Amino acid sequence: GTAGPISFNGLVRHYDLRRGNNVADIQVNLVDKKDRSIQSHAQLRPAVQAIAKKYNANVKLVEVPPGPPVLSTIVAEVYGPDYDEQIKVAQQVKNIIGQNEGVVDMDWMTEADQIEYSFEVDKEKAMKMGIAPAQVVATMNGALSNMPVGILHNPVSFDPVNIVLQLSDADKSNIEKIKGLKVINHRGIAIPIGDLVYISKKVKEKSIYRKNQKRVVFVLADLAGDLESPSYAMMDISKKLNEVKMPKGYELKESYNHQPEFEDDYTLKWDGEWQITFEVFRDLGIAFGVVIILIYMLIVGWFQDFKVPLVMLAAIPLSLIGIILGHWIMGAYFTATSMIGFIALAGVMVRNSILLIDFINIRLDEGIPLKQAIIEAGAVRTTPIVLTAGAVVLGAVIILFDPIFQGLAISLMGGTITSTFLTLIVVPLLYFKMMRSSTK
Repeated sequence: GTAGPISFNGLVRHYDLRRGNNVADIQVNLVDKKDRSIQSHAQLRPAVQAIAKKYNANVKLVEVPPGPPVLSTIVAEVYGPDYDEQIKVAQQVKNIIGQNEGVVDMDWMTEADQIEYSFEVDKEKAMKMGIAPAQVVATMNGALSNMPVGILHNPVSFDPVNIVLQLSDADKSNIEKIKGLKVINHRGIAIPIGDLVYISKKVKEKSIYRKNQKRVVFVLADLAGDLESPSYAMMDISKKLNEVKMPKGYELKESYNHQPEFEDDYTLKWDGEWQITFEVFRDLGIAFGVVIILIYMLIVGWFQDFKVPLVMLAAIPLSLIGIILGHWIMGAYFTATSMIGFIALAGVMVRNSILLIDFINIRLDEGIPLKQAIIEAGAVRTTPIVLTAGAVVLGAVIILFDPIFQGLAISLMGGTITSTFLTLIVVPLLYFKMMRSSTK
């Protein structure tokens, strides 16, 4: 078959390589999920896999991902000094992954052993029988591929139909049928090809895949059921890797983040959704650290104090309480968009702290006692703080049920609600304690 139109997901999964009589793509559009009582995968996979097993086929159900596409949910990359041994190690890893509960659609990017027959014409014998070697080659080529023999002109069709001659698929895979093909010599005698050639067979060389110029064997798998995060499956698989039988003098190393620099030992490197998740949270963590530093520097510059910003920043971890509770109540996973929401809340929560402490300082400059100033700040600043929180929550409701941005909405809503009320209590108390200690 021919690969379907290449999307971004297809580009990452190398759908462009799916060309041949033994491969096919079927794209199915489903009704909206609100009109279905169960997941499409849970409904289709058992029936499709039963049909595939009957014909010894490999079928995978893949949906268009809501986030960045990956080669597969779970990808185990096996590196090593000897490619044949890499395949053996990868085969054992594949078996271990397949034993894990929740793992489906197992596959690897290594072809099965295929017997390749080589036909070499005995030129001397062929010439003695009055047959040119080119005749033997032409006969076999015509039988195994499409030999055009004519054109059929259909009066009801604008285009002519090509007439081709070839063996049936069953005969093509039968070596005796091929040996029985006849070649006519100049005397009109039909001579079997088997009498004119030497036949040798060997296992066809397998394709070698490389990543960053290093030989690699890919083992692929997907997840189904309640187990949606590849991290849990990877941890269970890692515990069983000591069962892999290695070549003498070698051991199987495991890497979660980086491709091995050298190929002097065997290494299993985890990729797929785990790699995307690691890179996203690593980069977002760095961004969050930079945001905290910048906010701290801005507050220090405004208040000319190094302790006050620490009190204001206390509102940020308070939002994390609401974020965790929100994800737990909604039954959602903490995703990259959830982390983005946490970072976005940092500025909003610190702003609420600034409103409180700035008002307290203004009242202190007017000669009001510290305790009275804190009480007045809570009474006066509560309204604008609550209005800000309400605006954030109402704005996030729109994307609450979006498959991609649900985590962002939960973080904004849960973090804002919890942090707003806790900020009105915790920040004034911390500031009161700090100011009272400095006064003493």
